[in-house]
This record gives sequence, C-alpha cells and structure tokens, in this order.
Amino acid sequence: MNDDTPITIDIVSDVMCPWCYIGKRRLEKALKTVPDLRVKVRWHPFQLDETLPGTGKDRKQYLSDKFGGLKRAGEIYAQIATAGAEEGIDFAFDAIALSPNTLDCHRLILWSRADDLQDEVVERLFQAYFLKGEDLTKSETLVRISEEAGMQSDLVEQLLETETDLDKVRDQIAKAQESGVSGVPCFIIDGRFVLAGAEKPETIAAALLHAEETRTNPDAEISG
Repeated sequence: MNDDTPITIDIVSDVMCPWCYIGKRRLEKALKTVPDLRVKVRWHPFQLDETLPGTGKDRKQYLSDKFGGLKRAGEIYAQIATAGAEEGIDFAFDAIALSPNTLDCHRLILWSRADDLQDEVVERLFQAYFLKGEDLTKSETLVRISEEAGMQSDLVEQLLETETDLDKVRDQIAKAQESGVSGVPCFIIDGRFVLAGAEKPETIAAALLHAEETRTNPDAEISG
C-alpha cells in the first residue's frame, strides 16, 4: 500500500450520545500526539433509540423510562458530566428538554461528506445539543448548523423536506449492527482494528501507530 495513503478512522456514532462527544475530544487529543500520521476521519450513523418519534420525546420521561427512574439517570449522567469536564466539555444536561430522533441529523452528516465538512457538522450538532439544549428535530436548527459549517443551507433546507437518503441512513445503521456494533462510539481503524467505546487518547494513539506499523511493514506481527 502507498505510504501516502491516510489511515482511515471510521467512527460509528449517534448525535445524542454523550460518550460519542467525549470520544471525539479524546480522538482529537490522540491525533495531536501523532502529528506525523496522515488520517482520514469518516462519520457513520447509529441510533441509540430508533423508536423515538420524529418529534422527539420529553427528555425526563425518556431518561426515567430508560434507567428506571430519574434518580438513577441522574447518577449516571453525573459521571458522564465529570468525564466530559476532563475533556473540556461543559455538558448542560439540564438545558436539554427533548430526546431527539436523530435520523435527520445523520442525513445532514451524510450530505456534509461531499464538502469534506463532516467534522465541522458533527461538532456543531454536539455543541447545539449538549451545550445549548437545542431541539435537533427542528429543520431550522439543522439548516442553521449546515450554514455555519459552510454547507449550501438552501439545498439542505429543501432536502430535509423530502425523504432523500432516509433509507440509505437506515441501511447504514443496519449494516453497522450486523457487523457487530452494539454501542457507540465505535472506532474502526484502517478497516482492521476496532476500539469500542470512548477510549483514552493514549489508547487511540497506540492503536493508530500499530495500524500504521502493521500496514507499512507487512512482516510486523499483527496482534489483537
């Protein structure tokens, strides 16, 4: 393989997953420690709860149903908030009123790939939801995010009114599940190595270096 070919990092993620936001920050930290590596990051869809209605569900009710009560949910999210703070994320969970169905968010991320703006769009979606408590089921929210990221927002607005690529996103989610992805984030490095969960930056960096070494040196021992 040509040494100039970047290592692919395929991230299976859901916009409403706080650990996916933490995982993104940890990946960014990891990449800073291996500046000589050329990488290409690609985002892929997943839904933590595909049963959520298109208009979303009251977040308190959603959390209560999911965790068997708000007390337990509060304990879990306090731990997530602590992990987020360590990565510079000031989660504003109390500001979130609605748990969204994220299919339209995933359509937006899919469309942003053509303009090489996936990372910008994913970051802005995370910020809108977790830092500002915005409603990601509203097309105007997604259109504004697309404009801020540098996409053709007028085209995005038109596409959101249609069912364009809904089946494609659903198929991609189904394929991820069929391949064994049951939780997110899931990092697939060079199409060969899988990191399940928001691993520490040093773990991600080590996996990237291992992928590079075993790719450019076919005689290197492949483990894991």
